[in-house]
Amino acid sequence: MKVLVIGSGGREHALVWKLRQSRKVDKIFCAPGNAGIGQIARCVSIQPDNFKAIGDFAHRNKIGLIVVGPEDPLANGIVDDLRRRRLKVFGPNKKAARIESSKVFSKEFMRKYHIPTSPFKVFDSAAEAIGFCNSVEYPIVIKADGLAAGKGVVVVKSRQQAEEVIHRMMTRKAFGKAGNKILIESFLTGQEVSILALTDGKTIIPMISSQDHKQALDGDRGPNTGGMGAYSPTDFIDDEMMEMINDHILQRTLAGFNEEGISYKGILYAGLMLTAHGPKVLEFNCRFGDPETQVVLPLLKTDLADLMLAVVNQKLASVGKLDWHPGAAACVVMASRGYPSKYATGVQISGLTGKHENSSYIFHAGTARKDNRWVTAGGRVLGVMGMDKDLRSALNRAYRLVHKIKFDGAQYRKDIGFRATKPVEG
Repeated sequence: MKVLVIGSGGREHALVWKLRQSRKVDKIFCAPGNAGIGQIARCVSIQPDNFKAIGDFAHRNKIGLIVVGPEDPLANGIVDDLRRRRLKVFGPNKKAARIESSKVFSKEFMRKYHIPTSPFKVFDSAAEAIGFCNSVEYPIVIKADGLAAGKGVVVVKSRQQAEEVIHRMMTRKAFGKAGNKILIESFLTGQEVSILALTDGKTIIPMISSQDHKQALDGDRGPNTGGMGAYSPTDFIDDEMMEMINDHILQRTLAGFNEEGISYKGILYAGLMLTAHGPKVLEFNCRFGDPETQVVLPLLKTDLADLMLAVVNQKLASVGKLDWHPGAAACVVMASRGYPSKYATGVQISGLTGKHENSSYIFHAGTARKDNRWVTAGGRVLGVMGMDKDLRSALNRAYRLVHKIKFDGAQYRKDIGFRATKPVEG
């Protein structure tokens, strides 16, 4: 079978890498891919928003499965378009993708179907939102309604900061139309974890847990990013907790979709806070998380292509239980200086060539080849993954490889996994 993966980041590199291990997959294409993905798949210069060109390419090359990585094309209806052309696509349709593309829809959906989440209010006026902030207890969380590349959620600690954030989102349109409406919700405390779940619209199966690190700097300081590292699994979720998450969150969400007449096929990502009153949903995403994918998929023993086809064909119930490799995986993101704000590109990278240990791998997120050299081409540049018998050993593998990679201005967190173990560095 030929597979086409849509996207160009570290998540897509991990998807391509894992699908290559499938006994079912003969050849993999990636549109548009990146320089690192190009080492293990054929990259084609088609952008994720060019649905017609993607469909034409898939028909011409007899693609047996299309896997959509990023949220934007999902939110814009790529799955609906390709399915109309009788192509097999892994990913939710436009209606289902609203669980991520509109935080207002998502929170109101949760309230309607009794899915545990924090109390919230919706505003389409900056003045009303600022007025509301006069009477709340801080900290609070302010969220842009639409997609904002992982940067539209801000934890606010004072009224003055709240006013600035509201003006930035709603008045100055920092995230464009995504800030036409905002949510203001109560701040939850506890351990934040991620669950990726496969669903074909009838059955939902959770994958192993992971924990992301959103803030740019050690100790969870600095601005919010798309993710600076992750590890899997997390000990914060035991069998009893997973059963609670499945019963009170995943199954209720699936039932809610069906009640709404929405057929959800693909990955449902649940960002959760494990509070003193049980697990609560911080956010839902309609696709694989980044960088959670880079630590969950390496541990997956079950054939990923088999799972994706079972989802597309609505035969997930026949899969039963997923098989996992023992041990842990950790990923450290190496980013450009200045990320998530302004950063330079075209900076030469060294240390990417040569043989690495079997249980280490470099997922490329923002790289390119220029004059036969590796250079940076994005904010998040590389995701360096290590696997081993336990988390500390996996982190050691990842950081050993990080130390071999050099580029001017490289920044990375030195405390990935700190909530579960003492920092590996510094």
